[in-house]
Amino acid sequence: MTDDQTWHLYLIRCADGSLYTGITTDIPRRLREHQLGRGARRLRGRGPLVLAFSQAVGNRSQALRLEYRVKRLGRAQKEALIAGAAPLPDLAE
Repeated sequence: MTDDQTWHLYLIRCADGSLYTGITTDIPRRLREHQLGRGARRLRGRGPLVLAFSQAVGNRSQALRLEYRVKRLGRAQKEALIAGAAPLPDLAE
């Protein structure tokens, strides 16, 4: 993979209501991997998994920084992001 690909931030809602945050260049592929139990260990056995949010965020470096910021948000802030009631955190902060 080259860094000129567009990276996406995504949130997956697990059957227990918990949210998982990740980044990828191919959301359908990554969701399939999660649903098959490959990838993030934290998602294994927590299905069904539903894509709750995704957005193109730029290059890999930007995606990693944004993923870190979103993972630090509280549940209410993540739910607001999913609902479209809150913007993504600013990378400049």
